[in-house]
Amino acid sequence: MSSNETTVVLVHGAFADGSSWADVVAGLQARGIRVRVFANELRGGAADGERLAATLGGLDGPVVLVGHSYGGVVITEAAARATNVTSLVYVTAFALEEGEAPLELLGRFPANGLGAALVAQPVPGPAGEETLLSLAPDRFHEIFAADVPVERTRIAAVSQRPIVASAFEEKAGRAAWKDLPSWYLVAAADESIHPQAQRAMAERAGSAVVEVGASHSVAVSRPDAVVELVVAAVTATENRG
Repeated sequence: MSSNETTVVLVHGAFADGSSWADVVAGLQARGIRVRVFANELRGGAADGERLAATLGGLDGPVVLVGHSYGGVVITEAAARATNVTSLVYVTAFALEEGEAPLELLGRFPANGLGAALVAQPVPGPAGEETLLSLAPDRFHEIFAADVPVERTRIAAVSQRPIVASAFEEKAGRAAWKDLPSWYLVAAADESIHPQAQRAMAERAGSAVVEVGASHSVAVSRPDAVVELVVAAVTATENRG
C-alpha cells in the first residue's frame, strides 16, 4: 500500500463495541477507503488515548480519527500524542477543552435520562476496587438507540461494554482540535449527549458540522450520514497533501 494512503481509524465509546461501526466500515470500504476499528478499553482518556496513539504509530501515511461518544475523548488525547493524525471527526462525541471532564461538560446542559439509566458495578481493578458503568438493558433502546430496530438493540443491550466510572470525571489533556481540522456530526434526537452540548462543542472547536435527526447510535441508524462526513474529512486531507 502507498505510504500516502489515508487510513480512517474508528473509535467506539462507552456501552458499545467495535461492531457498532460495521455498516460504516462497509460504506467506507465500498468507497475504496482504508479503515481500521480500534478496540477501546474504556479506562479513561489518558490511558486509552496513549494506547491508541501507540497503535497509530504502526500505520503508514496520514490518519483520520473518528470517535463516537466517549471515543471523542480518546481521539483527542491520541491526536495530541501521535504525529500522523491529520483530521478529527466527532460523531455525537465529546470534544473537550483541556482540563475539562465529560461529566463536567454534561452538567452545563439540560439533563436527560442517561444518569438514571446507568447501572454501577464494583469490580476488582489494577489498583484496587473500581466501578464499572453500563446502561440498564431495559433502558438501552430508549436512551442509546431509539431509532434502531428493537430486535437489534436487544442484542446490543446485553453485549455492551461497560466503562470505568472514573473516565467520566477525568480531566482532558491538550485539545488537539485546536491544531487540527475537525468535523462534527450532531445527532439531534440524542438522549445520551444533549444536542445543545454537541452543538456547543462543535462551535468551540470550529468544526464543519452536519446535523442529523438521529439517536446517539447514529452510526447504526444512519451509517450513510457518518460515511459521508468521514469521506469529506478524508478528501480534505488528501487535497491538503
